[in-house]
Amino acid sequence: MEVETTSARAEESGADTIAVGVFEDGAVDSAGMRAITELVESGEARGGWRKLATTHADGRRWIVVGLGRSDEFDAERARGAAAAALGRAREVGARALCWVVPPGAGREEVAGLVEGTLLAAYRFTRYRAADEDDDDSRLGLLVVSGPDEATAGVDDAALLARAQNAARDLQNTPANDLTPARLAEYARELAGEIEGLSAEVEGREGIEGRRMGAFAAVAQGSYQDPALITLRWSGPGAGGPVLGLVGKAVTFDTGGISIKPAQKMQEMKFDMSGGAAVIEAIEAIARLGLPVRAVGVVGATENMPSGRSMRPGDIVRAMEGTSIEINNTDAEGRLILADCLAYAVQQGAERIVDLATLTGGIVLTFGSVHAGLMANDDAWAGVVEDAGRATGELVWRLPLEGRYADMIKGRYADVVNVTEARKAVSITAAEFLHRFVGDVPWAHVDIAGTAYDAELPYAAKGGSGFGVRLLVDVARRAAGLAGG
Repeated sequence: MEVETTSARAEESGADTIAVGVFEDGAVDSAGMRAITELVESGEARGGWRKLATTHADGRRWIVVGLGRSDEFDAERARGAAAAALGRAREVGARALCWVVPPGAGREEVAGLVEGTLLAAYRFTRYRAADEDDDDSRLGLLVVSGPDEATAGVDDAALLARAQNAARDLQNTPANDLTPARLAEYARELAGEIEGLSAEVEGREGIEGRRMGAFAAVAQGSYQDPALITLRWSGPGAGGPVLGLVGKAVTFDTGGISIKPAQKMQEMKFDMSGGAAVIEAIEAIARLGLPVRAVGVVGATENMPSGRSMRPGDIVRAMEGTSIEINNTDAEGRLILADCLAYAVQQGAERIVDLATLTGGIVLTFGSVHAGLMANDDAWAGVVEDAGRATGELVWRLPLEGRYADMIKGRYADVVNVTEARKAVSITAAEFLHRFVGDVPWAHVDIAGTAYDAELPYAAKGGSGFGVRLLVDVARRAAGLAGG
């Protein structure tokens, strides 16, 4: 979908369908919109959030969209309202939709309208036969009509939404097509397109050569070559600390020898969601030209059972020297991240955020509303929390402290990869990772509940792309720019 802005009246935009937002507690700004005024005054159009009414005037369709209370309207409410309008526009066969900037809306709320529209418009149809009756592809243009100061962030918002949708494409692609090697090839293709972005890829030999024994142990069960993907960006005039973004990308997770139940195992193609978000966040950071130094590290592999798979009871050694006893081969993500985090530190990262679908415990705790946040530095945790609030990709902090770290001490090795007691599983997983970052300020974001099938009005079933906008906002803040 193409996106344009105009400071002219919506009726002059050329769109066949116009969306107008109304608040529960305010009159519609109805100059030239008599039909809208009549709908509101008759009570047919209400301002309740995402409530819809449709009429025709001047040869166009008009969609009246409830925005809720004006004092509660923010970018996230705008995303939800935009998704509702997009759904109605599709129902009526619109080809071009023009949003009238609501009264009092600023740059952030208008960006939310754009993001909500593009995210709600996403469909993954690559493997489906073409359907001539499918109306999804007819709507090809979004126009935002309003003052220049309100629409100034529209292009950036569209870029972010497209990056998030690209992450969703990666997530939704089946594991027989999106192998670790293909994910690495995709990262290389991005680097080839964007000036100043570089990509390095190492396979099994390189991973083993770096003595990444934890990562290599997970990968050894699959005949698919693993990939250590490193993306680097240094924007013009870059300042501030080097930002390390680290992602887990298990392109299919059977659990290994500690095999998962068959029910819903097909969803384990989504176990690469953290890596997808990191790759697309780095892409967006580069396309936006943010003045930040960033290194993205993604550990990509399958976790498969075979005659050469790691076994429960095996002891492996991570790159930084810690010995790890494998209690359960289905706690593989932290093994990959252990080496990737240590590698990010080695590569000069001075602030780190890692993103991973790590524990089922976080799903039980937060569902699909919040991601779990654990961090070793209060100030850095605050940056990530602020970014979550600004983008609507919410995080909630859980504690780290010595008694949790004691729970993963090993009998035969320095640590175990998972405790035998099913207690504090998300926190102990984070304490495991904590060992591998040294004194570098670090935040771990567990996205197991938010990565796919998120219950959001602008996110269809499947991959959500959660974390792309969050990480880009963190990068803005790391560069000393205003958030959002």
